[in-house]
Amino acid sequence: MTDSHPTRHPETAGWREWVSLPDLGVPWIKAKLDTGARSSAVHAFDLEPFERDGAEWVRFSIHPWQRSAEDAVDVELPVHDRRAVRSSSGHAEERYVVLLDIRLLDRTVTAEVTLSRRDEMGFRLLVGREALRQGFLVDSARSYVGGRPRRVVRRKNRGVAPLPKAVPADGA
Repeated sequence: MTDSHPTRHPETAGWREWVSLPDLGVPWIKAKLDTGARSSAVHAFDLEPFERDGAEWVRFSIHPWQRSAEDAVDVELPVHDRRAVRSSSGHAEERYVVLLDIRLLDRTVTAEVTLSRRDEMGFRLLVGREALRQGFLVDSARSYVGGRPRRVVRRKNRGVAPLPKAVPADGA
């Protein structure tokens, strides 16, 4: 992959950021920016390979919220690659790789993203070096440089039900 913004100055992001996956209609997903990982990875389940017009595709679902199964997004994308990926625990597995646009700090980059079960991980999306080198520096002392969604969205991400609407004291 080549840098899509070779003449722009790099943007400084925190070690964790709220990003969006615009092609999937996911306005908010919390991501860990991991300079120790080469590839990016998204929490994907119900993976089902299929063929479309002679090309290999994969159908899968993602849960954008960390501690919730709400708002699952069903996705069909062409398979960009398959590769052996070694997890942080040292376990190697073959994963599907798809191309996804990731919007981070008001900049959209195309990233090679592996599909992986990340149920037990702290973040449903991991943004690795290949995506970050398209114009980002990571400051490990900062978080959410690009801002945060409204509180109701953040609560949903933590698996907390929305706050009930306040009822006036006079019952009206």
